[in-house]
Amino acid sequence: MQDPTVRRRRCAVVGLGARAQLFTRALVGEYADRMELVGFCDVNAHRMAVHNGWLADARPGQPPVPAYGQDEFGEMLRRERVDLVVVCSVDRTHDRYIVEALEAGCDVVTEKPMTTDADRARRILEAQRRTGREVRVAFNYRYNPVHAAVRETLASGAIGEVGSVHFEWLLDLRHGADYFRRWHREKANSGGLLVHKATHHFDLVNWWLDSTPRTVFAQGGLFFYGDTNGQRRGLARDYPRAHGAPAAEGDPFAVRLADSEVLKALYLDAEGEDGYHRDQNVFAPGVTIEDDMAVLVRYASGATLTYHLTAYAPWEGYRIAFNGSRGRLELLVEESTWTRPAARAASGSAVMHGAAVGDTAGRTELLVRPFWAEPREVKVATGEGGHGGGDVRMLADLFGTPKAGDDALGRAADAADGARSLVTGLAANQSLATGLPVHTRDLLAV
Repeated sequence: MQDPTVRRRRCAVVGLGARAQLFTRALVGEYADRMELVGFCDVNAHRMAVHNGWLADARPGQPPVPAYGQDEFGEMLRRERVDLVVVCSVDRTHDRYIVEALEAGCDVVTEKPMTTDADRARRILEAQRRTGREVRVAFNYRYNPVHAAVRETLASGAIGEVGSVHFEWLLDLRHGADYFRRWHREKANSGGLLVHKATHHFDLVNWWLDSTPRTVFAQGGLFFYGDTNGQRRGLARDYPRAHGAPAAEGDPFAVRLADSEVLKALYLDAEGEDGYHRDQNVFAPGVTIEDDMAVLVRYASGATLTYHLTAYAPWEGYRIAFNGSRGRLELLVEESTWTRPAARAASGSAVMHGAAVGDTAGRTELLVRPFWAEPREVKVATGEGGHGGGDVRMLADLFGTPKAGDDALGRAADAADGARSLVTGLAANQSLATGLPVHTRDLLAV
């Protein structure tokens, strides 16, 4: 029930793709006593109408959320007297909306990555300092109970001072392939997986080590996806996008938008307005991002990170090992042990951001291996909901009532944290291009 003595914050969401559902439903649901959803902004009016349709049951008797086009963002902020903007748009546009919102006197919550290059990051940092407004980056992985247990275990001194970290991330043939069907396949839009995806992981390492990346060296390339690789391995089929293409029939890499209520509503039915195709052929021309990347990082603390991201694995999950002065901490997370083809996914949910990506239950194991002693397992209750329970906890932190001691682990991420996570991927991209190590201070002072 709404407390009449509490002024609700007036919130707007820009970028009404699939990921925005997490925020819009929370704003009109469990946090409606503190938040009021007063504006949508997107390049596509149909998508905004779809979100309004989904929210109708949660807002009985209320008019639809006012919808504004991308060129009406400033008008929306003024007319709707917005206090807080949630940014879920294409990555390369984040800085535009963040800076304009800050200058209009709004606070901001932005999806990761905060932005896609150093110039845009500097614009955001400068605007935040100049206005004094708040920028929060939605790093939901900080709120995953397993990742919190890693931070607590390291902080306890269980393995002493950390000297090195090995981090292997595997995206399977369905979830990994999905980045090559969408706008993410163009580096100009997303910064590549070292920015769009790995910023999650680089942020975790920064947070776990309580340190800052200093030197980065990377190697990698487009090994599996793209037209050249598809033709060389006999995987390519001759169609630009799957919908309506006979050549896509039976292709295990093709996603069926019409088979998913959500994907059909948000993308297939919205194509008439902006021409965006959510189901592009992963082996068609036009892919400019990498799918196999190795990164070496030196931190201010002296610790090193070896990181590897593979986007074409048969199972999904990650392995992380911390080597310390008193022992070793190991984390294994299996999100799926094998995965069915995308073409056979009944609902399309397996390619939605944050949804389950496999068909078999995996496992999580966190193990401390001290010197001269038996290994011991750290038992952690895995969370319910998206990203191992991280989404639910993050939303409570972003929109709920703050409580003393709730953020003892320092999970709230600001613009500086967003920049520190981003700079590793930016330096890695530059290293890929030049073949040389990159000092992060030469890109962005963080």
